[in-house]
Amino acid sequence: MDVVRILGLDAGLLAEPEPEPDGRRTWVQHIRTALRSACLRGLTLSEESFDTLVRAAVHDPDPSFNRQFVEPALNAFGQRRVQSALLAYLKTGTDHERAGAARAWYWSALPPRMPRVRAQNPGAIGQPEPADRAAVVAEWNETALREFVSNEHVDVRRCILPGLSLRKSAYPAEFHGLVDAAVAIARSHPDDYIRHRVEHQVGD
Repeated sequence: MDVVRILGLDAGLLAEPEPEPDGRRTWVQHIRTALRSACLRGLTLSEESFDTLVRAAVHDPDPSFNRQFVEPALNAFGQRRVQSALLAYLKTGTDHERAGAARAWYWSALPPRMPRVRAQNPGAIGQPEPADRAAVVAEWNETALREFVSNEHVDVRRCILPGLSLRKSAYPAEFHGLVDAAVAIARSHPDDYIRHRVEHQVGD
């Protein structure tokens, strides 16, 4: 509901009561559709909108449609800021939020494709150097690897694994043991998806 209120979307959505659990998916889809329409028409996003969009992306359980919250944030506030916010969720969020951050991270590498979506105060947003973005990505990879090994929550591991490099060459030498541990954990995991997914990634 914060997305509707803070971004100034279709006021009719504010009049709708909070849905019961079985109707929540349809309700969230209405919000995504309203946001997409606003982005196509042109949308100016306040500073408050940034946290709202990232939080909505992290809490959206759909790994395909959560991009509809990620993309406006990317276009208005930049890749480094979005990725840094997702990294913070991965480090300090609940297990639900860590899993959601990993799902949203997939879309954070998209190029800007919404020229009509802008920040209200673009002067407050510094233009990061490419090296800065590379540092955030490296920190994400290392944090995700540690989280996969140490966090036994199944959904966290399921969401982290598809984006997790399992090549030792992708990490400093001190992380090579963690790569071995991650592969061993995934191969012996009781979850079918994790066991099958790791073989696909190790074989790449």
